Amino acid sequence: MASSTAQTLSPIEAAKRAAAFAAVNDYVKPEHKYIGIGSGSTVVYVVERFIELGAEANQHRWFVPTSFQATNLIKEGGLRLGDIEQIPALDVTIDGADEVDAAMNLIKGGGACHLREKVVAESAKDFIVVADYRKISQVLGDNWKKGVPIEVVPFAVTHVLTALKKLGSTDAKLRMAVAKAGPVVTDNGNLCIDAVFPQTLMRTPDVLLQQIKHLTGVVEVGIFTHICKAAYFGMEDGTITHQLPDGSMNKLEPQV
Repeated sequence: MASSTAQTLSPIEAAKRAAAFAAVNDYVKPEHKYIGIGSGSTVVYVVERFIELGAEANQHRWFVPTSFQATNLIKEGGLRLGDIEQIPALDVTIDGADEVDAAMNLIKGGGACHLREKVVAESAKDFIVVADYRKISQVLGDNWKKGVPIEVVPFAVTHVLTALKKLGSTDAKLRMAVAKAGPVVTDNGNLCIDAVFPQTLMRTPDVLLQQIKHLTGVVEVGIFTHICKAAYFGMEDGTITHQLPDGSMNKLEPQV
């Protein structure tokens, strides 16, 4: 997608694109060789920015995906596809998020890719989030009402659902597919539960994360804590908000 296409985007898409470009411009250095590419609609613009940098800038780089979607974006963009099993240490990973709270805790997993997303995020020296202003909240769960995404092995679904309710979930259910009958199946062959918790529990995401992960049958939880170095949000007015772990938020002008 050429830069001129930005003029035809809706305001929200233009904002997401601006945030993605700013993240790449600020955190990807010429010497960086190993780049993690996340999932979601905003990451499309992350890949676009790398394509715009040109073949010379990317000739020494490997791009490691978090999902089938990310794999396709990398391949279709003519970028070199890497494998997290072969490249365990990344320079930077740029990914989206379903929600970011004031302390930069995240909810991810709306696309049921949070297991691979967390592995790729934790493998990077810098993990950067790009999103739009609708993902900003004070407490996780304020804006993301679908619940905490939890990847589980198929035979443990009933057990985990029961255990989540004992932990305090007010609504825990197996995620069902939209375009076909049956549940959503992750890229790893597992199933996904979405569990809503009251705000009193969401205020301590570290504690809740550990409680859920200790349940037998749980593979990974879509709560990310103490990992995000910076977040870029495309705002409704076309500007960019840059958030840091100390809670500070700075307004930036679009760089493209």
